Amino acid sequence: MYGFNVIIQTSMEEAERKVREALMEEGFGVLTEIDVQKVMKAKLDIDRSGYKILGACNPDLAHKAIDAEPDIGLLLPCNVLIREEANGDVNVGFMDPSAVLTLVDNPMIAEVAPVVREKLQRVAAKLQA
Repeated sequence: MYGFNVIIQTSMEEAERKVREALMEEGFGVLTEIDVQKVMKAKLDIDRSGYKILGACNPDLAHKAIDAEPDIGLLLPCNVLIREEANGDVNVGFMDPSAVLTLVDNPMIAEVAPVVREKLQRVAAKLQA
């Protein structure tokens, strides 16, 4: 599996606020934000439920990964998906860095990936608390 998810019962706005806060507590910042719902409406005139992708990055761990493997940027940042379900719940999905970074045959990356995964799992746990 390439990711893991948690379901929370809140609004998209509140879910995003909680995700950003929990990411920050684990040393991540959000580098990119793609509001797919807004893009689909603007470009294709398609109405869809909330769907936002946040590109999260932990600078210390990214630095280690880039030093070990300069092309690792092709697999960064760690995507966090916030999407609204039909019943109003919000599904928050996290890219599993251990799964994705196994594409890189480098022992240094193999050391960094589980640390990133553990931090993202703590973010997921905080959302359910």
